[in-house]
Amino acid sequence: HLVRAKKIADLFAGCGSFALRLAAKSEIHAVEGDAAALLALDRAFRFASGLKRVTSERRDLFRRPLTFKELNAFDGIVFDPPRAGAEDQSKQIARSDVPLVAAVSCNPVTLARDLRILIDGGYALKSVTPIDQFLWSPHVEAVALLEKPRRRR
Repeated sequence: HLVRAKKIADLFAGCGSFALRLAAKSEIHAVEGDAAALLALDRAFRFASGLKRVTSERRDLFRRPLTFKELNAFDGIVFDPPRAGAEDQSKQIARSDVPLVAAVSCNPVTLARDLRILIDGGYALKSVTPIDQFLWSPHVEAVALLEKPRRRR
């Protein structure tokens, strides 16, 4: 899905699990509030080879989400927030013109809320895939892929 994007914003990036994988084909801007996680991402990037440019920014996305104007610099977004979800950030994504979004969540309730915001903002939900990575527990991850049609001028 995001392999079509040349420039991707990785929001709630953590230590770069998505950023470093996506950097094989796309430039990445990773945004995370935890300094130690960003340090780990930066170190991993320095030791990797064959990756496109990865930049990082320390920012509390709950207090100061990237605005839709900032997001419009990208043609793809991946976000993987904590269990509380990304309500305010989703509102900014919904207002943006970014065509490709991947939403990752460990909480189906907050994922549903965030997806509703994105759908109401013009995104089409293409798929939702549950991932049972915590065997023998009731916890599940889910990945939702969304697209927003280009606006006609």
